[in-house]
Amino acid sequence: MDNIVYPRVTIQYCTQCKWLLRISCPIKFAQELLSTFSTSLGEVSLIPSTGGTFVVQIYHQNTAAANGVQTTTLWDRKVDGGFPETKQLKQRVRDVIDPGRNLGHVDSKKAIETNAGGLATSSLVAEKPKVVSESAPTCSPRGAEGEVCEDCQ
Repeated sequence: MDNIVYPRVTIQYCTQCKWLLRISCPIKFAQELLSTFSTSLGEVSLIPSTGGTFVVQIYHQNTAAANGVQTTTLWDRKVDGGFPETKQLKQRVRDVIDPGRNLGHVDSKKAIETNAGGLATSSLVAEKPKVVSESAPTCSPRGAEGEVCEDCQ
């Protein structure tokens, strides 16, 4: 693992649920993150799994962490409910790797504040996350190897 470039985003998705084919969100999210963050990201990888998982994590350098790398879960379908909007993932990645970065139209709401000198300045206001889907798409009861998906039981 000496060749890993950080920050590294992983998108773990259930192959038994066929999310890669049916909703294409893992590929879409990877494309959107790479388009937005370009070389600010070292890697975006897709990790096939089972059990109804859809988890997006970012591994980033942190000298306070034991091995110098910290893992932050950006989205977990089972915890956050459903799937995120692309905008939400972009904001969460940005908050980890470059909190001061403006994402343009993704950060559309602005607030006017008054600074110590009485001048009005604008700052970004985070929007409440919106969940795209409260429930997962219906899984196929058996994967290619005949395993039963935990979400289908």
